[in-house]
Amino acid sequence: MNFSFHGLRYLILLFWAALLLLQCKPGGLQFSQDNGGLFLPDGFEALVVVDSLDGKARHLTVRDNGDIYVKLRHPDSVGGNVALRDTDGDGKADIIKKFDDYQDRSSYGTEMKIYDGYLYFSSVTRIFRQKLTDDLVPDTPLELMMRDTQPPRQHDTKPIAFDNEGNMYTVFGAPSDACQVDDRAPMSPGMDPCPILETRASLWRFDADKPNQFQWDGVQIATGLRSVVGLDWNHQNDQLFAVLHGRDYLHTTWPQHFTVWEGSVLPSEVFIALDSGANAGWPYHYYDHLQEKYFLSPEYGGDGALQGDVSHLTEPTVGFPGHFAPNDIKFYTGDQFPERYRNGAFIAFHGSTSSAPYPQRGYIIGFVPMENGVPTGEWEVFADGFAGVDPIANTSDAHFRPMGLAVGPDGSLYVSDSRKGKIWRIVYTGKREDFGEENLESMARRKLEASNIKTPTEGKDILVSEERVPEGELSEGAKVYNTFCAICHQRDGKGNDRFPPLNESEWVTGDKETLINVVLNGLEGEIMVKGKSYNNVMPRLSNLSDQQIADVLTYIRTHFENEASEISAEEVAELRADQVE
Repeated sequence: MNFSFHGLRYLILLFWAALLLLQCKPGGLQFSQDNGGLFLPDGFEALVVVDSLDGKARHLTVRDNGDIYVKLRHPDSVGGNVALRDTDGDGKADIIKKFDDYQDRSSYGTEMKIYDGYLYFSSVTRIFRQKLTDDLVPDTPLELMMRDTQPPRQHDTKPIAFDNEGNMYTVFGAPSDACQVDDRAPMSPGMDPCPILETRASLWRFDADKPNQFQWDGVQIATGLRSVVGLDWNHQNDQLFAVLHGRDYLHTTWPQHFTVWEGSVLPSEVFIALDSGANAGWPYHYYDHLQEKYFLSPEYGGDGALQGDVSHLTEPTVGFPGHFAPNDIKFYTGDQFPERYRNGAFIAFHGSTSSAPYPQRGYIIGFVPMENGVPTGEWEVFADGFAGVDPIANTSDAHFRPMGLAVGPDGSLYVSDSRKGKIWRIVYTGKREDFGEENLESMARRKLEASNIKTPTEGKDILVSEERVPEGELSEGAKVYNTFCAICHQRDGKGNDRFPPLNESEWVTGDKETLINVVLNGLEGEIMVKGKSYNNVMPRLSNLSDQQIADVLTYIRTHFENEASEISAEEVAELRADQVE
């Protein structure tokens, strides 16, 4: 009995010692048994630096001593940034300090980068910098480096990149989806020429060391850029690259030319080199990654088949699937990962909001193997599992959304999440020389099979609505809703990070006239819904008949947990007539 007892105790001790060895790998890092929920190529492991940040997260950067600086998504009065430090070497943040209270703090402020001893970061209309010190939180003066001349609007982000000659680059986004006369309104034509291109939808170069610059102090470098959140300089071939968000609503705004499936998978999100004079096509053209060609936008006479003159357009480096939402790019220059990753590009795909009724897609870290700025193979899935659900019916269902990327001094890859402010550190723990194609097999299968990554099969991968009603048996109001409204507010009416919910919304169940006017006239600017701020565009749908508007508004007022009265076609007609007078 005594021998058995001691033998059992010995086995237990061996078990815990083995478990500790598995978890405490290079440098005593405390790895998560499930990689923090992530799926990675064989040989890679992940640990969670911090489970959540108060204020959530956008982009991040890592200093050469391992300190992490994060741009907060929802800063409060304490500060718009946060600094993290690991004091005991286990990889987890022990010290977390907010800092910097600055003007124009916004949920869509973007960047956080270190350049020439300074910490650079941005809000949607301003770029700041602060000299780093020996302390975790710098106490040096905050410098305003560049300011926009317009108030925040859609697609206003300020990603930053630096070249080798002391220049800073940033983007001025297009305050429109496709430069329509009525933004996002069905069948509204495009303005020709598009006046937005005079100052927006473009990349500009500034002096990285000169404070108080305005847009006119810079030089326009490239155009045709609707929305850019990720920029990075490839030092191997001395070239700037960006990842672009393609336009929305091909089916919703032009249902006569594009099917529901085409609206879900197109147009492409492109990875592109932005040399001087580059043109990515917006708003006149969009890129189709399935056919690997530019096509004329429907606002300018396109029908999905016409190309028009594309001779002046810059060919993308890679065309990614539509609506994946690439929000950061990072060229890998570290030595920790296997050699095939060196000089390649990691891309954080924030995930789609407008792929319904097919599954929402993206929510991954992709990788493009490259040499001298040219891909050496097909793009790959490097990390998946952020969403935590399969399939993703609504963006709000996703547990996490990958946002920012950074490479640490030891070559680890850091990933931030915009939903809760979670941060992962991905480390290669195998033998670099043993890494081969077999290590990539599991991720290659995910690219082909996972519902959030693969191209959905037209007509077969449609998610069943919450009501379980076949499409052919839907009410007239539900049909109008699915065609014109569900792409933003989602088929379950719960909205997402960009567009407000309709369930139990005061805007839906409240005053009838207010709701009717929103549909007739559209709505732009910041509004509060259920205590949360939203700042986007609701297109006017005045092209719908009085009966269609009555049907769809009655539908949303009597569904999605709402119990409000119906709206009649006569009530719509009366308000429409009053506005004409």
